[in-house]
Amino acid sequence: METTMTTAALTPEAEGSPVVHSAVSAVAAALRTAESVVLLAHSNPDADALGSALALGLHLRSRGTKVWVSFDRPAEIPLSLRTLPGQELIVTPSDLPVDAQLVVSVDVGARQRLGHLIDLFDAAPVSICIDHHASNPGFGQIQLIDPSAAANVMLVVEVLDEMQAEITADIAANLYAGLATDTANFRFATAPSHLLAARLIAAGTEPQSLMRPIMDTHPFRWLAMLSCALKSATLLPEVAHGAGMVWVKVSEADSDGLRMEDLDSIIDIVRTTGEAEIAAVFKETAPLMWQVSLRAKTTFDVGRAATELGGGGHPRSAGYSFSGNVESLLAELMSVLQSVEPAR
Repeated sequence: METTMTTAALTPEAEGSPVVHSAVSAVAAALRTAESVVLLAHSNPDADALGSALALGLHLRSRGTKVWVSFDRPAEIPLSLRTLPGQELIVTPSDLPVDAQLVVSVDVGARQRLGHLIDLFDAAPVSICIDHHASNPGFGQIQLIDPSAAANVMLVVEVLDEMQAEITADIAANLYAGLATDTANFRFATAPSHLLAARLIAAGTEPQSLMRPIMDTHPFRWLAMLSCALKSATLLPEVAHGAGMVWVKVSEADSDGLRMEDLDSIIDIVRTTGEAEIAAVFKETAPLMWQVSLRAKTTFDVGRAATELGGGGHPRSAGYSFSGNVESLLAELMSVLQSVEPAR
């Protein structure tokens, strides 16, 4: 395999465009010839990130390629994702080879979301970015970035099809997990998303058993935390040009003993508030350190707001980090939301 490659800034505007096809072909060609590949998900991986990596990894291993899957943190695989097939491919960052021919980031919307693995990515002879975040500025030598894709796994399946891969039951399970979670159980799915879901079920995926540990299982302690969080719920009808925002906070004490993946599910409850276009959850990860999750229903681009605040994401789903007290966090967020014009 060649150790250098011309940078290809392939950032398409619409799914199925010639630019997308060109990027897919470039990624598939690089993967076909690689003898060793590292696949990197973002820190605190979700099912779309880890499912993307494992689906690609399982196919590459079947071709005889040496494959490693990893992420910067947490130190352990998120509990809800431990039933995804291909766990044996996952290694800790310290066990990754430094001389892999190709390093691929999947569902990583910005370089910093690789954490300490940025250096490994940057040092790779060939680096590839496969992502669907609209806020992605573009990084890596080969870029397959398509914001029109409802989930990152939709780009991965295009690459697999270009490689004429067999979509086995194990590969299909990883792809389905990413598709279902990133479309909020298909509430935000496109027609191609539903067609892919049908294909994956036909390949052997069993949605109910697959998704139960990922989306429908929490420890009993989660109920107490949720109760405390919902008690803090505050409705601000005047925010975002009168569209309204509802927010809750989760203190470090209230979330003690719970995983970040347990906290991430709160936003799906808060977003059901009928009087608010925008929902926000402030999660305290350390004293005066917060992870902020944002969701919008129809008219606001919270991805743009999150990008201005140092994070990123999608128009209806985004997030960022903040250091300071909750009053300052709220004031800054309200100011930025007021500067974002709603869609007409």
